Parts: sequence; C-alpha cells; structure tokens
Amino acid sequence: MKITGLKTYLVPPRWLFLKIETDSGIVGWGEPVVEGRALTVAAAVEELSDYLVGKDPSRIEDLWSVMYRGGFYRGGPILMSAIAGIDQALWDIKGKHLGVPVHTLLGGPVRDRIRVYSWIGGDRPADTARAASDAVGRGFTAVKMNGTEEMQYIDSHDKVDKVLANVQAVRDAVGPNIGLGVDFHGRVHKPMAKVLMRELAPYKLMFIEEPVLSEYLECIPELAAISPAPIALGERLYSRWDFKRVLDRGGVDIIQPDPSHAGGITETRKIAAMAEAYDVALALHCPLGPIALAANLQLDAVCHNAFIQEQSLGIHYNAANDLLDYVADRSVFAYENGYVTIPGGPGLGIEVNEAYVIERAAVGHRWRNPIWRHADGSVAEW
Repeated sequence: MKITGLKTYLVPPRWLFLKIETDSGIVGWGEPVVEGRALTVAAAVEELSDYLVGKDPSRIEDLWSVMYRGGFYRGGPILMSAIAGIDQALWDIKGKHLGVPVHTLLGGPVRDRIRVYSWIGGDRPADTARAASDAVGRGFTAVKMNGTEEMQYIDSHDKVDKVLANVQAVRDAVGPNIGLGVDFHGRVHKPMAKVLMRELAPYKLMFIEEPVLSEYLECIPELAAISPAPIALGERLYSRWDFKRVLDRGGVDIIQPDPSHAGGITETRKIAAMAEAYDVALALHCPLGPIALAANLQLDAVCHNAFIQEQSLGIHYNAANDLLDYVADRSVFAYENGYVTIPGGPGLGIEVNEAYVIERAAVGHRWRNPIWRHADGSVAEW
C-alpha cells in the first residue's frame, strides 16, 4: 500500500480536516489545525506531502521522524499541528487496513469510557450559572469556565471580586459535587495569579488551568504553593521536549497536550507516558471537531493517567456547525451520565461524512480570535 495524495478541507466553524488517500482505496482522516491559523497549517501539510506520497503509510514511526527530523527547523504550533493531523490519518489507515481500532494497535484499552466535561460560558464570563445548570441537565458531571476577562499585570480588586462572583454563581447552581475547572486562559500575569489563586481556594476546584502562560514555567512551583487546586496546563506545548521541561520543573498536576497540536497520536502517547512516570494526570485538550475527538478517545483508551476529556459539543465557537455534523453515524460518540464511550470501530472509529465535508468546505471560514485591549490601549492577552 502506498500513499497517493493528501487533501485538506477548511470547514466551519473553525476546523481543518485532512484526507490521506492510498492506492488500496483505504483513506485516513486527521484534523491538523491551529485555531486562527488554519490556512497556514494547510500549507504546511502540503509541504510535508513531498515526504509522504509514494510511501508506505504503515511505517508511522519512520514517517513521523522524517517529518520532524527531516527539516532543519522543527517544533512549534504550525509544524507540529501539521504532523499531528497527518499522524492521526496514518493511524486511521492502519486500523482500517487491519480491521481494528487504533487503541488495539496501541496495546489495547485500559478503559471502555471516559468522563467528559462541558465548557460553559463565552470568552467573557457571563450567564455561566445558567450554562452550568444546562450542562448538568444534559448529564455532564464536570464543567469548565473562563475565570476572568482581560487583566493587567497589577489590576483592581473589583476584577477579582467579579471572578469570585462568577465562580460562586456556578457553584451555587450545580452544587458541591460537580467538578468545576477554572481556566485563566493565560490572561493573568503572575502578580494577579497569586491573588486569584489564594481567593479561589475555598471553592474546591477540580483544577485551575493555565494560571500563567507556559512561557513562565518558572512561576508554577510558587503558584502551586498558594492554591490547593491542581494546576493544569499544556495546550500550547507541542512536543515531548516541551513537556520534559514542565515535568522537570514540577508544580503541574495535570498536563493537557492537544493531539491535533502536539504531534498527533504518536507523540501524545509518549508525552502521556512521561507524565505517568511523574505521577501527573492527563486531560487531553480538544475544543475541536469529531476527527480530533476520535483521536483523543483512542489515546484515552490506552493512557492509564487519563481521567477526563475535553470535547466541543455545544460550545459557543460551534455556531455554524457542531461536533456531530460531519460524522455519518451521530451515535458513535455515545454520551451518557457524564461519560463518553470509546469508539470501537476500525481506525479512529468514526465514519466521516465526506460529501458534507466537501459541501461545507465550499463555505470555509476565516476564524480569528478577538483582539482585546486594556483601558490604556495596550493589547491584552486573550
């Protein structure tokens, strides 16, 4: 079997799908994307196709090494996301060729289902209590909210009070036993992170995500000493070498690599194993589409330290299309009682509705995250 071609599809709401074709007729699907830079990733996929067309798709580890090590410059969100989607599609082909799910090829499942959480609220926290109640009503046992709007290095305590009011409203709405994650989204700098984490201690949070940007790893042990809540980060890290620094530094309790950004199934499995050796939990990042979620679930099946899975069903980004629109069988992601079943079909375990993908690719998208500014006019972290 040889690879004959790679095709990318830019589809609403903000996703990029990839189809790898072979001379046997088997095709594999992946989801290589950087949110807001989808066309750039598509160009990287096209460039990498020079290393792939005519090659045996079953040699996944070797092809990964060629894509990563074959160029003088390596790493970073664009290249690693392009590699990620290609890698997912190669695993999809291999599983389909052998008639087994990817998790069987990775050693077999350690679980049949995994807990999921629902993202609530928009970019600016509002109506989060209602959204949390709705999510719990749909069966979710855990939710995650954005903690704060834009925040200066040193900011006023009325902004801190607003964060506490939002978190309190959610806790009041869902009760004490629903998992509640608060995402600082890298919007907060260390001085205010210290204040917020101290003030949030009574709320018994499931985790605090990205209390500061991953560029500031040296701050994490200091922040971890302030708050009893587990610290999670990793969606903006792209390789085992990035995560090596996180694990060596300490202070992080949950890593969140994204298998559509961090080199795909091949690389994310290695990152998860590294974390397990440090007794660090795994919560894969996935605010993306159905192919990405399918790849995440194949990893959740085999990673012992995986404890919860992010997913995008119903989140505010998905206005034009939602998670299930692009799959032929919408029941493949079986949500029940706060869990989702690991797909057991061959490959990634889903059948992509290719005709609908082509139809929506004619519409495409040009999604960009908003640009926020502080009151003084300087650019704020989003």
